[in-house]
Amino acid sequence: MRHTSTKLWTIALVLTVTNFLPVSSAFAADLELSMVIKNHMFEPSELKVPANQRIKLNIQNLDKTAEEFESHSMKKEKVIPAGGKAVIFLGPLKPGSYEFIGEFNPKTAKGLVIAE
Repeated sequence: MRHTSTKLWTIALVLTVTNFLPVSSAFAADLELSMVIKNHMFEPSELKVPANQRIKLNIQNLDKTAEEFESHSMKKEKVIPAGGKAVIFLGPLKPGSYEFIGEFNPKTAKGLVIAE
């Protein structure tokens, strides 16, 4: 009898926990933003994002040459091929400003992520 009772409690616990999983994961969704590289510049060059939230950044390179997204402060680097796309996950970031550049065109490809 004791074994059956323990088994029923285990089943009830599993059902209770699994009922809450879809709700919890809905709140954990990443904020999704997009930018393009055009004429060796990031557009937009400034992104305002909520602090302490993970960001999914979609980048499309419209130029005919590759570019490298690089940020020392966010510890990110990713080459985006000519005419290609890339996804970079940022954060969660503490409040502040985070610079990024295009490593292959650092004089023109500059940007800033502002976490508020």
